[in-house]
Amino acid sequence: MTNKVKIAVFASGSGSNFAAIEEACQKGELNAEIVLMVTNKPEAYVVKRAEQAGIPVAAFQPKQFDTKEAFEEAILATLREAGAEWLILAGYMRLVGHTLLSAYPSRIVNIHPSLLPSFPGKDAIGQAVEHGVKVTGVTVHLVDEGMDTGPILAQRAVDVVDGDADQTAEAIHAIEHDLYKETLNGLFE
Repeated sequence: MTNKVKIAVFASGSGSNFAAIEEACQKGELNAEIVLMVTNKPEAYVVKRAEQAGIPVAAFQPKQFDTKEAFEEAILATLREAGAEWLILAGYMRLVGHTLLSAYPSRIVNIHPSLLPSFPGKDAIGQAVEHGVKVTGVTVHLVDEGMDTGPILAQRAVDVVDGDADQTAEAIHAIEHDLYKETLNGLFE
């Protein structure tokens, strides 16, 4: 393999996608190294996962900054110090703004639990079940200034379990880790 791509993973929750990316890096299934885990929720379980893996954690709470720009400037300084080349969003529950987008043009990737453009934003699985659709899925896309509106890189369909968001979420989680790994590998080559 060539030199490993230095990535920063952004997450706000339990970190199952973070853990899958970290495991893929360790096994050599993803030609990358996580140099930093960034969160806006210092109490999130993903912080514990990162610490157990020996990955540096940077926690930034937006309310501690006067503006979104100041918030992202602080993150950017830490990303540069860590040498991050790509930003990988894995359950990061904030819109990325101009400061980070301009510093990492076409190098910020997100995974979303729906077949975009359907059901963007929060609770996409719940939205799909509530709307009674028969198929939803997973989308990996580049990030732009909109909510889940960036160019689509990959999608995979998942059947909705009628009326059951939890079982549908399990079906989505069963495929999203592999789809993210495959898509990132394609980008990093």
